Amino acid sequence: MDGVKGRTVAVATLGCKLNFAESSSIAQRFVSQGFREVSPYSSGVDVCVVNTCTVTEHSDKKCRNIIRRIHKLNPRAIIAVTGCYATLKKAELEALEGVSVVLGQDRKGSVFSRCMELLEGSPCSPSAAEDIFPACSFGERTRSFLKVQDGCNYFCSYCAIPYARGRSRSVPLEVLLEQAKNIAEKGVKEIVLTGVNIGDYQGGLLDVMKALDKIGGIERYRISSIEPNLLTDSMIDWIASGTKFQPHFHIPLQSGCNSTLERMHRRYDTELFAGKIDYIRKKMGDVFFGIDVIVGFPGETDSEFSSTLEFLGKRISPAFLHIFPYSRRKGTLADKMDSQVPERVKSLRVKALETLSDELHGAYVKRFEGTVQKVLFEGRIKGSPAVMGGYTGNYIRVERPYDASAIGRIVEVTL
Repeated sequence: MDGVKGRTVAVATLGCKLNFAESSSIAQRFVSQGFREVSPYSSGVDVCVVNTCTVTEHSDKKCRNIIRRIHKLNPRAIIAVTGCYATLKKAELEALEGVSVVLGQDRKGSVFSRCMELLEGSPCSPSAAEDIFPACSFGERTRSFLKVQDGCNYFCSYCAIPYARGRSRSVPLEVLLEQAKNIAEKGVKEIVLTGVNIGDYQGGLLDVMKALDKIGGIERYRISSIEPNLLTDSMIDWIASGTKFQPHFHIPLQSGCNSTLERMHRRYDTELFAGKIDYIRKKMGDVFFGIDVIVGFPGETDSEFSSTLEFLGKRISPAFLHIFPYSRRKGTLADKMDSQVPERVKSLRVKALETLSDELHGAYVKRFEGTVQKVLFEGRIKGSPAVMGGYTGNYIRVERPYDASAIGRIVEVTL
């Protein structure tokens, strides 16, 4: 690898936390072989990897624009495109000026070797696509994303991800434990478990959580997102018993109307969802719930949307809403459905949910005013060097005057 001395690599990432974990692992491979990592928008970049997302049409457009910008800045750079968009629309990306190679989701593990082949002009040994590409991020001093699972067997009618990432696969437990130990050795205090459908971990996610909880040096764990039907009572009971897993859950609802959930091919109804929220609160108190919601799904009437608003605002009252306007994805069942909702209607519904989210989040934070909470401070606030920020265990954002000695530590703060 003498030829890489002085070479630079950049990784541009779009989409989910899983993509960020995988991008970090790709970058680490280059750095371990002598590359220096730089910004994708630097000049003089030798290799740039673009890890794409295809969850919406906006995501596709953003990916194309980033590739064009990178090529304009570095016309001689090798640009390798991977990720979900690269899997579903390979030819579309190969046609973009500047793209050197497009590697689908099943070829992420070979990004380095393929780029070296192009960089050195000599063939590398071909490697079979991995059944699963283990990954974890090291980009932050205080938090790391650990990929425990990939792929999905659910095939919800609106979602293209199972076609892009394939069937559900799990990272072996021994690999996860080794990665968690490496993360702890770097002084990182918090790990976020991530994946496409992590509740579908082969052999049971609870056993993984119990094993990770024993790793010394890691003080906090969070679950990035988990399906409500896969968040079991036994899992909740164990978390509530006194573990490193925080009182913070990110659970996709998508709609608060049963008829819409049925068209979406979701595997639960509002009764199951509300019952799960009730059970968690009974066992763990006033936890932070972040809820995913899709608006404007085909056939969603004003009445159905009103049901979602009422279910969220009056029945479950989460702390935050992650709101997504429905985006048509070719190859999915929903793309062929009648009664597609006009964009202007989607926009109005997004605004209504954003208003509700602001109200819910403000009310949640207010309930903790004056309480003492443990905060993991992460670093300076961008644009405000005299201020640092971090999160409580229940995911309330806290800002305080910058104190270098507090960064990377969990300290008690009165809110």
